[in-house]
Amino acid sequence: MYPRIARFREVSAFQTHLESIAAPLPLDAVSLSAAEGSPLAAPITLGDRTAGNRFAIHPMEGWDASESGEPTEILLRRWHNFGVSGAKLIWGGEAVAVVPEARANPRQLVAGACGQEGFAKLLAAAKEPHRDAYGTTDDLIVALQLTHSGRFSQPTRAGRSSRIAFHHPVLDARHGVDPADEACVLSDREVDQLIERYVEAARNADAAGFDMVDIKSCHGYLINEFLAARRRSGRYGGDFAGRSRLLLSIIERIHEACPRLLIGVRLSLFDTIPWRHVGDAGEPWPLEGAVPYDAGFGVDLENPLEMDLAEPIRLLQLLHERGVAAVNLSAGCPYATPHLLRPAYFPPSDGYPPPEDPLIGVWRQLDAARQAKAAVPELPLVGSGYTYLQEFLPHVAQAAVREGWIDIVGIGRLVLSYPTFPADVLAGSTLRRGGICRTFSDCTTAPRNGLRSGCYPLDAFYKRLEPEASQVKAIKQATG
Repeated sequence: MYPRIARFREVSAFQTHLESIAAPLPLDAVSLSAAEGSPLAAPITLGDRTAGNRFAIHPMEGWDASESGEPTEILLRRWHNFGVSGAKLIWGGEAVAVVPEARANPRQLVAGACGQEGFAKLLAAAKEPHRDAYGTTDDLIVALQLTHSGRFSQPTRAGRSSRIAFHHPVLDARHGVDPADEACVLSDREVDQLIERYVEAARNADAAGFDMVDIKSCHGYLINEFLAARRRSGRYGGDFAGRSRLLLSIIERIHEACPRLLIGVRLSLFDTIPWRHVGDAGEPWPLEGAVPYDAGFGVDLENPLEMDLAEPIRLLQLLHERGVAAVNLSAGCPYATPHLLRPAYFPPSDGYPPPEDPLIGVWRQLDAARQAKAAVPELPLVGSGYTYLQEFLPHVAQAAVREGWIDIVGIGRLVLSYPTFPADVLAGSTLRRGGICRTFSDCTTAPRNGLRSGCYPLDAFYKRLEPEASQVKAIKQATG
């Protein structure tokens, strides 16, 4: 098995290991505080607003809204933690389904159920504790992520209710979609109507006081799938112009309806062919009959195990031209390629053992972001994949920003176990080792099995949460 990060006690030992696996991450020997001039403490402008530092909190997918899709106390607790984190960009906080049938789980937030009032509760839950902790919110940017889960929609516990852009040669069979069923394929008319739901949700976010909305275009969800819809006919498929039309149309309509509102996009910069758990290992789906692989975005058609960033970079250029304030870069799909986007030592219950040292996955994401930044230098970019670095995250993040690999460093899972990590880094405080995410993947295992998503191993609140805490332990024991 690959060495765990916690075994490396010195930056030099970590550097030696990176060299041994050919993962040349940028790495500073010393993590600086804000007072010492850390690049992570520098402000950055997004549109007409300024974020006070280079840390962002990634949007996550909770399983603890009300059944109708409204905020609950346990959900607002998470937003409170985002607010006290010290990060000056809260990118979405939570994935909000634009229509009830678009939920990825039955307890996801729904835009219509929230409305302006519900969105205002989310915003206040983050901004008020931030103001209390840091004295101002003038340099805080808070976004709301809008999503449609598409192929992975599961609005009830009865099972998936997929709405898709096109029939996928691998994922249909894997996720219970009948390849002969055309009713689950969204028509162009339905797509036109869906655009209006995004605009309606954006209007409510704007009225509630959010600074930005994020149009989720990653992880195999609907808009990301449309970017790969070469097999689709009509206005929203086929060539690059057709495949990018849905995303660009939503952006254009929101700009028209909400000129005050910044627009961001969380984008899967690259993908690969789906993987599967076979025996004691994870392996890619057999390539026989799958090449050329025309069902992915940012994928080499002739070798789908490799990325091809030509189209993603072309899209980034278009997003900048259309006035998008920033793009948050990710990769892959959590259901089909979890190791690609969330490098982890321990897989979730529906995953597979890491097929490579997870640090290679970290390097892959950071290097792809570096290439994107070099190609579109004027567009602010947020990077992903940092949590697995654990104690060495500040050293890599600082170097990545200093060397111009990325503008802003995003963290997701880590903030569940250690909410004030960004603040402690910038203060130069000794990091609390007992709070650092070790990628146990319980925050994914729990919702995959219908339970609330949180850090059961390290967050005292979730350790005591019953019956969920006991059920997560039992699931992990059963899956080995």
